[in-house]
Amino acid sequence: MLLAAMAVCLVVLGYVIGMAIKGPDGGTLGLLIATAIWVVLTLVSFSAGDQILLSASNAVPITHDVHPQLYNVVEEMTIAAGLPMPKVYIINDPAPNAFATGRNPKSASIAVTAGLLGKMNRDELQGVVAHEMSHVLHRDILFVTLAGIMLGSVVLLSQVFLRSMFYGSMGGSRRRFSSGGKGAGGAAVLMLIIAIVAAILAPIMTQLLYFALSRKREYLADAVAVRLTRYPEGLANALEKIANDPGPQLTTANKVTAPMYIVNPFKKIGQLSLSALTSTHPPTAERIRILRNMSQGASFKEYSQAFESVTKSKTIVPASALTKEDVALRQASAEAKSKQRGKQMREVGDIMRKVNGFIFLPCACGVILKIPPNFTAQAVKCPRCERVHNTGGLTAS
Repeated sequence: MLLAAMAVCLVVLGYVIGMAIKGPDGGTLGLLIATAIWVVLTLVSFSAGDQILLSASNAVPITHDVHPQLYNVVEEMTIAAGLPMPKVYIINDPAPNAFATGRNPKSASIAVTAGLLGKMNRDELQGVVAHEMSHVLHRDILFVTLAGIMLGSVVLLSQVFLRSMFYGSMGGSRRRFSSGGKGAGGAAVLMLIIAIVAAILAPIMTQLLYFALSRKREYLADAVAVRLTRYPEGLANALEKIANDPGPQLTTANKVTAPMYIVNPFKKIGQLSLSALTSTHPPTAERIRILRNMSQGASFKEYSQAFESVTKSKTIVPASALTKEDVALRQASAEAKSKQRGKQMREVGDIMRKVNGFIFLPCACGVILKIPPNFTAQAVKCPRCERVHNTGGLTAS
Protein backbone atom coordinates (compact mmCIF):
# COMPACT_ATOMS: atom_id res chain seq x y z
CA MET A 1 0.00 0.00 0.00
CA LEU A 2 2.85 2.38 0.82
CA LEU A 3 4.56 1.58 -2.47
CA ALA A 4 1.28 2.13 -4.33
CA ALA A 5 0.85 5.51 -2.61
CA MET A 6 4.34 6.50 -3.76
CA ALA A 7 3.42 5.46 -7.31
CA VAL A 8 0.32 7.67 -7.13
CA CYS A 9 2.51 10.65 -6.13
CA LEU A 10 4.76 10.02 -9.14
CA VAL A 11 1.90 9.63 -11.62
CA VAL A 12 -0.07 12.65 -10.35
CA LEU A 13 3.04 14.85 -10.38
CA GLY A 14 3.85 13.86 -13.98
CA TYR A 15 0.25 14.42 -15.09
CA VAL A 16 -0.04 17.85 -13.44
CA ILE A 17 3.31 19.07 -14.76
CA GLY A 18 2.37 17.86 -18.26
CA MET A 19 -0.88 19.84 -18.14
CA ALA A 20 0.95 22.95 -16.85
CA ILE A 21 3.43 22.83 -19.73
CA LYS A 22 1.35 21.57 -22.65
CA GLY A 23 -2.19 22.42 -21.62
CA PRO A 24 -5.15 20.06 -21.07
CA ASP A 25 -3.80 17.57 -23.60
CA GLY A 26 -0.36 17.41 -21.99
CA GLY A 27 -1.32 15.34 -18.94
CA THR A 28 -0.84 12.01 -20.68
CA LEU A 29 2.54 13.10 -22.06
CA GLY A 30 3.67 14.16 -18.59
CA LEU A 31 2.54 10.83 -17.16
CA LEU A 32 4.51 8.93 -19.83
CA ILE A 33 7.66 11.00 -19.19
CA ALA A 34 7.40 10.38 -15.42
CA THR A 35 7.01 6.65 -16.03
CA ALA A 36 9.96 6.65 -18.45
CA ILE A 37 12.21 8.31 -15.86
CA TRP A 38 11.21 5.67 -13.31
CA VAL A 39 11.86 2.81 -15.76
CA VAL A 40 15.34 4.12 -16.70
CA LEU A 41 16.38 4.55 -13.06
CA THR A 42 15.00 1.10 -12.25
CA LEU A 43 17.03 -0.53 -15.04
CA VAL A 44 20.20 1.20 -13.86
CA SER A 45 19.56 0.14 -10.27
CA PHE A 46 18.80 -3.48 -11.20
CA SER A 47 21.91 -3.78 -13.34
CA ALA A 48 24.44 -2.21 -10.97
CA GLY A 49 22.60 -0.75 -7.98
CA ASP A 50 24.22 -3.00 -5.36
CA GLN A 51 27.73 -2.34 -6.65
CA ILE A 52 27.06 1.41 -6.76
CA LEU A 53 25.91 1.29 -3.12
CA LEU A 54 28.89 -0.79 -1.98
CA SER A 55 31.31 1.45 -3.87
CA ALA A 56 29.74 4.60 -2.43
CA SER A 57 30.16 3.09 1.05
CA ASN A 58 33.84 2.22 0.39
CA ALA A 59 33.07 -1.44 1.18
CA VAL A 60 35.85 -3.95 0.50
CA PRO A 61 35.18 -7.69 -0.14
CA ILE A 62 36.88 -10.00 2.32
CA THR A 63 37.68 -13.68 2.69
CA HIS A 64 37.50 -16.02 5.68
CA ASP A 65 41.14 -15.24 6.52
CA VAL A 66 40.45 -11.56 7.23
CA HIS A 67 37.82 -12.19 9.91
CA PRO A 68 37.00 -15.88 10.53
CA GLN A 69 34.38 -15.16 13.19
CA LEU A 70 32.35 -12.88 10.89
CA TYR A 71 32.47 -15.48 8.12
CA ASN A 72 31.39 -18.25 10.49
CA VAL A 73 28.48 -16.19 11.82
CA VAL A 74 27.30 -15.33 8.30
CA GLU A 75 27.48 -19.03 7.37
CA GLU A 76 25.44 -19.98 10.46
CA MET A 77 22.70 -17.46 9.72
CA THR A 78 22.71 -18.44 6.04
CA ILE A 79 22.02 -22.05 6.99
CA ALA A 80 19.36 -21.03 9.54
CA ALA A 81 17.56 -18.91 6.94
CA GLY A 82 17.95 -21.49 4.16
CA LEU A 83 19.70 -19.04 1.84
CA PRO A 84 22.81 -19.15 -0.37
CA MET A 85 25.98 -17.64 1.10
CA PRO A 86 26.09 -13.88 0.44
CA LYS A 87 29.23 -11.93 -0.32
CA VAL A 88 30.80 -10.37 2.76
CA TYR A 89 32.20 -6.84 2.85
CA ILE A 90 33.90 -4.67 5.47
CA ILE A 91 33.61 -0.88 5.52
CA ASN A 92 36.76 0.76 6.83
CA ASP A 93 35.02 2.96 9.40
CA PRO A 94 35.20 2.92 13.24
CA ALA A 95 31.46 3.68 13.64
CA PRO A 96 29.52 0.42 14.29
CA ASN A 97 26.82 -0.32 11.68
CA ALA A 98 25.84 -2.75 8.91
CA PHE A 99 23.57 -3.13 5.87
CA ALA A 100 22.53 -5.67 3.21
CA THR A 101 22.09 -5.10 -0.50
CA GLY A 102 21.44 -7.04 -3.72
CA ARG A 103 18.57 -7.78 -6.12
CA ASN A 104 17.84 -11.24 -4.70
CA PRO A 105 19.34 -13.83 -2.30
CA LYS A 106 21.65 -15.17 -5.03
CA SER A 107 23.27 -11.76 -5.54
CA ALA A 108 23.06 -10.53 -1.94
CA SER A 109 25.88 -8.87 -0.03
CA ILE A 110 26.27 -8.06 3.65
CA ALA A 111 28.54 -5.19 4.67
CA VAL A 112 29.64 -4.44 8.23
CA THR A 113 31.93 -1.73 9.52
CA ALA A 114 35.24 -2.45 11.19
CA GLY A 115 33.89 -0.64 14.25
CA LEU A 116 31.03 -3.12 14.52
CA LEU A 117 33.42 -6.07 14.43
CA GLY A 118 35.62 -4.52 17.10
CA LYS A 119 32.81 -3.61 19.51
CA MET A 120 30.43 -6.58 19.33
CA ASN A 121 30.77 -9.96 21.00
CA ARG A 122 29.75 -13.07 19.10
CA ASP A 123 26.09 -13.06 20.13
CA GLU A 124 25.72 -9.37 19.27
CA LEU A 125 27.39 -9.84 15.90
CA GLN A 126 25.09 -12.80 15.25
CA GLY A 127 22.05 -10.63 16.02
CA VAL A 128 23.16 -7.95 13.55
CA VAL A 129 23.94 -10.47 10.80
CA ALA A 130 20.60 -12.25 11.39
CA HIS A 131 18.81 -8.90 11.05
CA GLU A 132 20.50 -8.29 7.69
CA MET A 133 19.84 -11.87 6.56
CA SER A 134 16.15 -11.22 7.27
CA HIS A 135 16.21 -8.32 4.79
CA VAL A 136 17.68 -10.71 2.22
CA LEU A 137 15.20 -13.49 3.04
CA HIS A 138 12.10 -11.35 2.61
CA ARG A 139 13.35 -9.35 -0.41
CA ASP A 140 13.39 -6.14 1.66
CA ILE A 141 16.50 -4.97 -0.16
CA LEU A 142 14.65 -5.19 -3.48
CA PHE A 143 11.49 -3.67 -2.04
CA VAL A 144 13.26 -0.68 -0.47
CA THR A 145 15.34 -0.23 -3.64
CA LEU A 146 12.17 0.05 -5.75
CA ALA A 147 10.76 2.58 -3.29
CA GLY A 148 14.03 4.53 -3.32
CA ILE A 149 14.00 4.67 -7.11
CA MET A 150 10.42 5.96 -7.06
CA LEU A 151 11.42 8.61 -4.54
CA GLY A 152 14.36 9.59 -6.74
CA SER A 153 12.08 9.84 -9.78
CA VAL A 154 9.68 12.17 -7.97
CA VAL A 155 12.53 14.36 -6.73
CA LEU A 156 14.15 14.49 -10.17
CA LEU A 157 10.89 15.37 -11.92
CA SER A 158 10.09 18.00 -9.32
CA GLN A 159 13.53 19.62 -9.46
CA VAL A 160 13.57 19.80 -13.28
CA PHE A 161 10.17 21.48 -13.33
CA LEU A 162 10.91 23.96 -10.52
CA ARG A 163 14.30 24.90 -11.98
CA SER A 164 12.74 25.45 -15.40
CA MET A 165 10.21 27.75 -13.73
CA PHE A 166 13.02 29.60 -11.95
CA TYR A 167 14.91 30.24 -15.18
CA GLY A 168 11.78 31.46 -16.96
CA SER A 169 11.41 28.66 -19.47
CA MET A 170 7.68 28.50 -18.75
CA GLY A 171 7.03 32.00 -20.04
CA GLY A 172 6.24 30.76 -23.54
CA SER A 173 3.62 28.37 -22.20
CA ARG A 174 1.92 31.12 -20.18
CA ARG A 175 1.75 33.40 -23.24
CA ARG A 176 0.35 30.58 -25.36
CA PHE A 177 -2.44 29.92 -22.87
CA SER A 178 -3.22 33.59 -22.34
CA SER A 179 -3.55 34.11 -26.10
CA GLY A 180 -6.62 31.88 -26.10
CA GLY A 181 -8.66 34.37 -24.06
CA LYS A 182 -9.17 35.39 -20.45
CA GLY A 183 -10.72 32.04 -19.53
CA ALA A 184 -7.88 30.03 -20.98
CA GLY A 185 -5.31 32.35 -19.44
CA GLY A 186 -6.88 32.04 -16.00
CA ALA A 187 -7.03 28.26 -16.28
CA ALA A 188 -3.37 28.18 -17.32
CA VAL A 189 -2.29 30.26 -14.33
CA LEU A 190 -4.36 28.09 -11.98
CA MET A 191 -2.86 24.92 -13.48
CA LEU A 192 0.61 26.40 -13.13
CA ILE A 193 0.04 27.15 -9.45
CA ILE A 194 -1.27 23.63 -8.86
CA ALA A 195 1.79 22.18 -10.62
CA ILE A 196 4.18 24.26 -8.49
CA VAL A 197 2.44 23.20 -5.28
CA ALA A 198 2.49 19.55 -6.42
CA ALA A 199 6.20 19.79 -7.31
CA ILE A 200 6.95 21.05 -3.81
CA LEU A 201 4.69 18.69 -1.84
CA ALA A 202 5.11 15.46 -3.86
CA PRO A 203 8.78 14.85 -2.86
CA ILE A 204 7.92 15.52 0.79
CA MET A 205 4.96 13.14 0.76
CA THR A 206 6.91 10.47 -1.12
CA GLN A 207 9.84 10.71 1.28
CA LEU A 208 7.55 10.33 4.30
CA LEU A 209 6.02 7.23 2.70
CA TYR A 210 9.52 5.90 1.99
CA PHE A 211 10.52 6.40 5.62
CA ALA A 212 7.35 4.68 6.84
CA LEU A 213 8.04 1.70 4.57
CA SER A 214 11.63 1.48 5.82
CA ARG A 215 10.55 1.59 9.48
CA LYS A 216 8.07 -1.29 9.05
CA ARG A 217 10.70 -3.48 7.42
CA GLU A 218 13.11 -2.83 10.34
CA TYR A 219 10.58 -4.09 12.89
CA LEU A 220 9.94 -7.24 10.87
CA ALA A 221 13.67 -7.84 10.38
CA ASP A 222 14.14 -7.70 14.17
CA ALA A 223 11.40 -10.32 14.59
CA VAL A 224 13.02 -12.68 12.08
CA ALA A 225 16.51 -12.10 13.54
CA VAL A 226 15.33 -13.23 16.97
CA ARG A 227 13.73 -16.33 15.45
CA LEU A 228 16.99 -17.20 13.67
CA THR A 229 19.27 -16.65 16.68
CA ARG A 230 16.83 -17.57 19.49
CA TYR A 231 18.60 -14.94 21.59
CA PRO A 232 16.86 -11.52 21.57
CA GLU A 233 19.32 -10.05 24.08
CA GLY A 234 22.11 -10.33 21.51
CA LEU A 235 20.38 -8.03 19.02
CA ALA A 236 19.14 -5.75 21.81
CA ASN A 237 22.67 -5.28 23.14
CA ALA A 238 23.99 -4.67 19.62
CA LEU A 239 21.37 -1.95 18.93
CA GLU A 240 22.17 -0.34 22.28
CA LYS A 241 25.91 -0.28 21.57
CA ILE A 242 25.42 1.16 18.07
CA ALA A 243 23.01 3.87 19.24
CA ASN A 244 25.14 4.87 22.23
CA ASP A 245 28.51 4.69 20.50
CA PRO A 246 30.40 7.86 21.50
CA GLY A 247 32.61 7.90 18.43
CA PRO A 248 32.11 9.93 15.25
CA GLN A 249 29.19 9.21 12.94
CA LEU A 250 29.54 6.98 9.90
CA THR A 251 31.36 9.03 7.26
CA THR A 252 30.46 6.88 4.25
CA ALA A 253 26.66 7.11 4.63
CA ASN A 254 24.35 9.57 2.88
CA LYS A 255 20.59 10.28 2.71
CA VAL A 256 20.12 7.66 0.01
CA THR A 257 21.95 4.84 1.82
CA ALA A 258 20.84 5.72 5.38
CA PRO A 259 17.64 3.58 5.34
CA MET A 260 19.72 0.52 4.42
CA TYR A 261 21.65 0.49 7.71
CA ILE A 262 20.51 -1.40 10.81
CA VAL A 263 20.52 1.86 12.83
CA ASN A 264 20.21 5.39 11.44
CA PRO A 265 23.84 6.45 10.73
CA PHE A 266 22.92 10.13 11.24
CA LYS A 267 21.82 9.70 14.87
CA LYS A 268 22.93 12.20 17.46
CA ILE A 269 25.42 10.82 19.96
CA GLY A 270 23.58 9.08 22.78
CA GLN A 271 20.20 9.54 21.11
CA LEU A 272 18.04 6.42 21.19
CA SER A 273 14.87 7.77 19.58
CA LEU A 274 13.97 10.01 16.66
CA SER A 275 10.84 11.66 15.34
CA ALA A 276 8.42 8.92 14.30
CA LEU A 277 7.45 10.72 11.11
CA THR A 278 10.78 11.89 9.65
CA SER A 279 13.09 9.07 10.73
CA THR A 280 14.34 6.33 8.41
CA HIS A 281 14.22 3.86 11.33
CA PRO A 282 11.93 3.09 14.27
CA PRO A 283 13.05 4.57 17.62
CA THR A 284 15.99 2.42 18.70
CA ALA A 285 14.94 2.50 22.36
CA GLU A 286 11.56 1.09 21.37
CA ARG A 287 13.14 -1.71 19.34
CA ILE A 288 15.31 -2.61 22.33
CA ARG A 289 12.36 -2.68 24.75
CA ILE A 290 10.41 -4.96 22.41
CA LEU A 291 13.32 -7.41 22.21
CA ARG A 292 13.85 -7.43 25.98
CA ASN A 293 10.14 -8.08 26.56
CA MET A 294 10.49 -11.44 24.78
CA SER A 295 11.03 -13.59 27.86
CA GLN A 296 8.99 -16.67 26.94
CA GLY A 297 10.27 -17.55 23.49
CA ALA A 298 11.60 -16.37 20.13
CA SER A 299 8.58 -17.01 17.90
CA PHE A 300 6.75 -14.42 15.79
CA LYS A 301 3.85 -14.65 18.25
CA GLU A 302 6.14 -13.70 21.14
CA TYR A 303 7.52 -10.75 19.17
CA SER A 304 3.99 -9.69 18.24
CA GLN A 305 2.89 -9.68 21.87
CA ALA A 306 5.99 -7.72 22.93
CA PHE A 307 5.43 -5.24 20.08
CA GLU A 308 1.84 -4.56 21.13
CA SER A 309 2.84 -4.25 24.79
CA VAL A 310 5.57 -1.70 24.10
CA THR A 311 4.09 0.36 21.26
CA LYS A 312 0.42 0.15 22.36
CA SER A 313 -0.51 -0.39 18.72
CA LYS A 314 -1.57 -3.31 16.55
CA THR A 315 1.17 -5.71 15.55
CA ILE A 316 2.77 -5.41 12.13
CA VAL A 317 3.52 -9.13 11.97
CA PRO A 318 1.27 -10.74 9.32
CA ALA A 319 -1.49 -12.94 10.72
CA SER A 320 -0.22 -15.88 8.64
CA ALA A 321 3.02 -15.84 10.66
CA LEU A 322 1.28 -15.97 14.05
CA THR A 323 0.71 -19.72 13.96
CA LYS A 324 1.32 -21.72 17.10
CA GLU A 325 4.99 -22.63 17.29
CA ASP A 326 7.50 -23.01 20.08
CA VAL A 327 10.89 -21.40 19.47
CA ALA A 328 12.80 -21.75 22.72
CA LEU A 329 15.26 -19.12 23.87
CA ARG A 330 18.90 -20.09 24.32
CA GLN A 331 21.51 -18.89 26.76
CA ALA A 332 24.40 -16.58 25.91
CA SER A 333 27.25 -18.40 24.21
CA ALA A 334 30.39 -19.15 26.20
CA GLU A 335 32.46 -17.41 23.52
CA ALA A 336 30.45 -14.23 23.94
CA LYS A 337 30.83 -14.31 27.73
CA SER A 338 34.60 -14.69 27.52
CA LYS A 339 35.12 -11.92 24.97
CA GLN A 340 37.09 -9.10 26.55
CA ARG A 341 36.33 -5.45 25.75
CA GLY A 342 40.01 -4.47 25.55
CA LYS A 343 40.75 -7.26 23.09
CA GLN A 344 37.80 -6.17 20.95
CA MET A 345 39.03 -2.58 20.72
CA ARG A 346 42.54 -3.71 19.76
CA GLU A 347 41.05 -5.86 17.01
CA VAL A 348 39.53 -2.81 15.30
CA GLY A 349 42.96 -1.59 14.21
CA ASP A 350 43.96 -5.03 12.95
CA ILE A 351 40.71 -5.40 10.99
CA MET A 352 41.28 -2.07 9.28
CA ARG A 353 44.86 -3.01 8.46
CA LYS A 354 43.77 -6.32 6.90
CA VAL A 355 41.12 -4.58 4.83
CA ASN A 356 43.73 -2.08 3.62
CA GLY A 357 46.12 -4.80 2.48
CA PHE A 358 48.59 -4.96 5.40
CA ILE A 359 50.64 -8.16 5.62
CA PHE A 360 50.79 -9.86 9.04
CA LEU A 361 54.16 -11.57 9.44
CA PRO A 362 54.63 -13.66 12.62
CA CYS A 363 58.08 -13.79 14.18
CA ALA A 364 59.43 -16.77 16.16
CA CYS A 365 59.66 -14.58 19.28
CA GLY A 366 55.86 -14.03 19.29
CA VAL A 367 55.69 -10.57 17.76
CA ILE A 368 53.46 -10.10 14.72
CA LEU A 369 54.91 -7.61 12.26
CA LYS A 370 52.25 -5.56 10.45
CA ILE A 371 53.68 -4.49 7.11
CA PRO A 372 51.83 -1.84 5.05
CA PRO A 373 51.16 -2.54 1.34
CA ASN A 374 53.40 0.33 0.21
CA PHE A 375 56.44 -1.02 2.12
CA THR A 376 59.27 -1.18 -0.44
CA ALA A 377 62.23 -2.54 1.53
CA GLN A 378 63.25 -6.15 0.91
CA ALA A 379 63.71 -6.95 4.61
CA VAL A 380 62.42 -5.87 8.03
CA LYS A 381 63.91 -6.34 11.49
CA CYS A 382 61.83 -7.56 14.44
CA PRO A 383 61.88 -4.87 17.15
CA ARG A 384 62.02 -7.49 19.93
CA CYS A 385 64.53 -10.15 18.87
CA GLU A 386 66.09 -8.26 15.93
CA ARG A 387 65.59 -11.24 13.64
CA VAL A 388 65.60 -10.13 9.98
CA HIS A 389 62.65 -11.18 7.78
CA ASN A 390 62.63 -11.13 4.00
CA THR A 391 59.58 -9.14 2.81
CA GLY A 392 60.22 -8.94 -0.95
CA GLY A 393 58.05 -11.90 -1.92
CA LEU A 394 55.35 -11.11 0.63
CA THR A 395 54.82 -7.52 -0.42
CA ALA A 396 54.86 -8.47 -4.10
CA SER A 397 51.98 -10.90 -3.57
